[in-house]
Amino acid sequence: MTLKEAHDVFIRHHLKSRSGERRNRLERGHLHGESLFLKNVWWPLRGSFDDLHPEYEVLDWRGRSYFADLAWLPGFVKLLFEIKGFAAHVRDMDRQKYSNELNRETFLHAMGYSVISFAYDDIEQRPDLCIALLRMVLSRYQTSQVPISRALIAEKEIIRLSVQLAQPIRPKDVERHFEIDHKTAVLMLQRLCTKGWLRPTFRGKGERIVRYELARGVLDYLD
Repeated sequence: MTLKEAHDVFIRHHLKSRSGERRNRLERGHLHGESLFLKNVWWPLRGSFDDLHPEYEVLDWRGRSYFADLAWLPGFVKLLFEIKGFAAHVRDMDRQKYSNELNRETFLHAMGYSVISFAYDDIEQRPDLCIALLRMVLSRYQTSQVPISRALIAEKEIIRLSVQLAQPIRPKDVERHFEIDHKTAVLMLQRLCTKGWLRPTFRGKGERIVRYELARGVLDYLD
């Protein structure tokens, strides 16, 4: 099934299951930005629209209806996606609208939803970046389709830890994170150096390795 065919089936299915304002909102609210996100980002990454809901209605902290651009609801996971153009979400936003948006996102988080926002310009001009970021988000909630060795999982976790620390990682950081001995931590870091993902930083005259910094971008590695 092509993207267009799948998209048509997707929208017809949700139109058929809705009535009243929820149907009207889908008919007039599923606009170019949402369609472009599905075409440039979601479809290349997922290849289907399973568990995805367009113009998804939830209530905000005031009990008022709020329609997220898209929601992904595979079981216990509740992700809301917003496609934000500069004009509507930045340039034309006043202080009250800004406060309401922040309050709504905080309330939704308390209700178990996570709001993921993408800039329209990135979806249009830098879809590969959006795909990489979205892949990282979804990887938190889904297991891999193929078996992954424990060593590979550990290596990916070290890369994530390095990103979170926002500074070169030390063997001591790995020891504490995994609760392992110093020798094992060093071997894991050296293996990542061999693969080209980390590079050592030296102290003094370059004789002693004290930290390891990211050698390349991590997005592809976390695929």
